[in-house]
Amino acid sequence: MDRCIVLVDAGYLLGAAASLLAGEPSRSRITVDHTALVRQLREQAESDTERPLLRIYWFDGAPDRVPQPEHRRLRVMPRVTVRLGALTRSDGRWAQKGVDAAMHAELTELARNRACSDVVLVTGDGDLLPGMMAAKEHGVAVHLWAVQAAGGDYNQSEDLVAEADERRVLDRAWITKAVRAKELGGICAPPPVPRPEIAAILSAPLPESGLSAARERPEREPRHPDGVAAREDAEERLPAAKGVPTPKDLAALRAPGVQPPAPHPATATLRWSSDKGWVDRSGATSEPPDAASMPTLAQLTTAEQRWADREEDITTVGGDPYEVGQVFARRWVERLGDQAHLQKLSSMYPRVPHRVDGELLRYAARFGLLAHKDDQIDEHDRYAIRAGFWREIDVRTAAEHAPVGD
Repeated sequence: MDRCIVLVDAGYLLGAAASLLAGEPSRSRITVDHTALVRQLREQAESDTERPLLRIYWFDGAPDRVPQPEHRRLRVMPRVTVRLGALTRSDGRWAQKGVDAAMHAELTELARNRACSDVVLVTGDGDLLPGMMAAKEHGVAVHLWAVQAAGGDYNQSEDLVAEADERRVLDRAWITKAVRAKELGGICAPPPVPRPEIAAILSAPLPESGLSAARERPEREPRHPDGVAAREDAEERLPAAKGVPTPKDLAALRAPGVQPPAPHPATATLRWSSDKGWVDRSGATSEPPDAASMPTLAQLTTAEQRWADREEDITTVGGDPYEVGQVFARRWVERLGDQAHLQKLSSMYPRVPHRVDGELLRYAARFGLLAHKDDQIDEHDRYAIRAGFWREIDVRTAAEHAPVGD
């Protein structure tokens, strides 16, 4: 068949691009416009092979083979098929498992079935050499593409290079049309931020008064035979390295025979964080009565809207934690029948009501944000999700109060 197929080892392509643009192979250091990248791959392949494109196969690793945000975007693009291997963490580093085997199997199967006349391989792994040789034996022309190596290093197997029929190097100019290095500093609270307190949500610095209040004992506390020992034990269990005591920290002070700590002053910030939502604990302020009546997004969403939301999540929402919080808040506000709820919610800042917060985190879990990170929930992502949520609520609240022109 006079068609071309592109097989992309995403770990190689994006890792080498990160090394070239950001100085290290971590894909977290780059931002990728996948639409532009796929378009470039297609145009370059059709130009080099002088054949129409049949399909682009995108091979990548994912924790538990669960599609990540970029995979969700890619797999709905025309002529793109995503194949996922496993992604495991060992010695503090992520490693792909099964990706090379999947590429080898796909390459040999396509060649055996004569599905194409030309195959473009974007990879550097010598493990694909047998598959490349098998494809050539079935009459398929093999084009090997490399990413320009950083610092003059060589990033492809010499055996692959020697066996390829044609070769191309994707240089910096080609790569930067779709990939760019991230600015240092993070992406969770991009300026401008209307609430300066959002930074406090993310970093949660501890006022001295807050720590003192958490450790103080009420003067009228009844004495207990083991009170001193219990109090010392409780203080040891309060992590000194954490900036702001969390509800879990406060609960740790409730040892047998020890009275709950004095409440935090109004200026102190508590880092509420739980994938199960809010849990009231002694020594912490309870939710306002209005919080229990706050409608959830599920209650405000029709079946048609639910379908449209899923379509938008798959095709448009990138999955950045901050963006996820904004999207959730936008939908919630737009579907509110009673805008008084918006004012009530805004008055509860920075604490997201239990019902809404739990639903927000469950929504974020669709994008792989709350799992598979050292088998623990990533705390930084949580605060970024909530910061995005409050940012959008800020914008919507301001719009409600904006003067109407004549």
